[in-house]
Amino acid sequence: MKMIIAIVHDEDSHVVVEKLFNAGYSSTKLASTGGLLRTGNTTLFIGVEQPQVDEVIEIIKATCQTTKRFSLINPPTSATPEGYMPYPIEVVVGGATLFVLDVDQYMKI
Repeated sequence: MKMIIAIVHDEDSHVVVEKLFNAGYSSTKLASTGGLLRTGNTTLFIGVEQPQVDEVIEIIKATCQTTKRFSLINPPTSATPEGYMPYPIEVVVGGATLFVLDVDQYMKI
């Protein structure tokens, strides 16, 4: 058995969960935050058998596309010089980060 941990952008999470469910895969969903922009993410835990891993990855890949956006970047408040104005930079958002792990034991109690 495998555990797929998928960290996806919040905007994609509902569609990913729905597509996984429609394909017969259940998942556990956790709110998470991270990255340069400290934006909201969703972490999905999906337990599947080895032959199903590629199908789950394809569902996630088809749903979670990256896009470019402009965002204001602020330095940490303690290091902010007086009169500093945040400036926009182009960043890539969306997509997914996946981890596929071996599961030694699975129990449903």
